Amino acid sequence: MEYITKLFGKIDVSDDKILEFPEGILGFPDLKKFTLMFDSENSAPSGLNFLVSLDEPAFMMPVVTALSVKPGYEPQISSEVEKAVGPLTEDNALVLVTMTIPSDITQMTVNLNAPIIININTNKGIQAMVENEGYDIKYPIYDYLKKN
Repeated sequence: MEYITKLFGKIDVSDDKILEFPEGILGFPDLKKFTLMFDSENSAPSGLNFLVSLDEPAFMMPVVTALSVKPGYEPQISSEVEKAVGPLTEDNALVLVTMTIPSDITQMTVNLNAPIIININTNKGIQAMVENEGYDIKYPIYDYLKKN
């Protein structure tokens, strides 16, 4: 199916690439359908990616896999998450964090406190607050990315 987006223009998204967020995402409860645009068509989502709304052409969020910017990231999440997306395992859970990329890229951050969790078997996702402490909303990543 074809969708029009502000950043990417016209995109063709097959049904198996549509991600459903039954509860929307934090701050945008009415946006329910998304797709993930990878930095390269054949890559895994380990680099900079975009969660693109299929409901609102102008809405997209830069995202990155949590472990690519915070090794050892182990968020504790509510059992409600699995009710929304289905049973999660190491093999089917894709954990993304939203990025803030200001004009001064040395101030780039990710939100470790509210990851986006996608069950790749069901294509359902949710953004949820973690239950354990110690994960910042504005976790700086520039120095880490520069080293790696």
